[in-house]
Amino acid sequence: MKLITEMTENVEFLVEEDEETGKKSHYIKGVFMQAEQKNKNGRMYPLGIMETEVIRYGKEYVAKNRAMGELNHPQGPTVNLDRVSHMIKELKMVGNDVHGKAKIMDTPMGKIAQNLIGEGARLGVSSRGMGSLKTNAQGINEVQKDFMLSAIDLVADPSAPGAFVDGIMEGKEWIWENGIFKEEIIQQYKEVIEKSNMRELQENAIKAFSHFLSKL
Repeated sequence: MKLITEMTENVEFLVEEDEETGKKSHYIKGVFMQAEQKNKNGRMYPLGIMETEVIRYGKEYVAKNRAMGELNHPQGPTVNLDRVSHMIKELKMVGNDVHGKAKIMDTPMGKIAQNLIGEGARLGVSSRGMGSLKTNAQGINEVQKDFMLSAIDLVADPSAPGAFVDGIMEGKEWIWENGIFKEEIIQQYKEVIEKSNMRELQENAIKAFSHFLSKL
């Protein structure tokens, strides 16, 4: 499975005041994802697949206050609690669009986000999920039924070209094992060792084993 990310700027930032306490809270609201259209990364999410995953994520994460996101993307599918900036409060399908609302939290990263917004910085949201891709008859990479939404993050430059994300974050293979996504590296080790000549074999084998131990 590949790590798949999609970015959008079609959001707005709100400040809402609690009627009882007078405390002000910051929110992100807008279209977080879209189905049935080719995006700038050349991918398309079938409506049925998107609807199914939005319902699952809503039940398992949003409804249980577990739908947290980070400020900027990490290098994998797991949410790092020390980098959480917001929590998704609403997520639903409206036609082909996924509409959402997220509360910016009073965490260190959340406060950075609040300050950036207060200073006029233009931020956006970016979904992060795992899944397979298959090229359809129109040459579009179509997301398959194994798609799983991991998080919706807050990003500083949603308009940037996707080359960096494609090359660094999405270039790895991941496996779903005992409820956890793990980077698939065994095949990589095997290929490196098989391509080594006699002089390189021992050195590459040691490097591969050391890298493997570091991932445990």
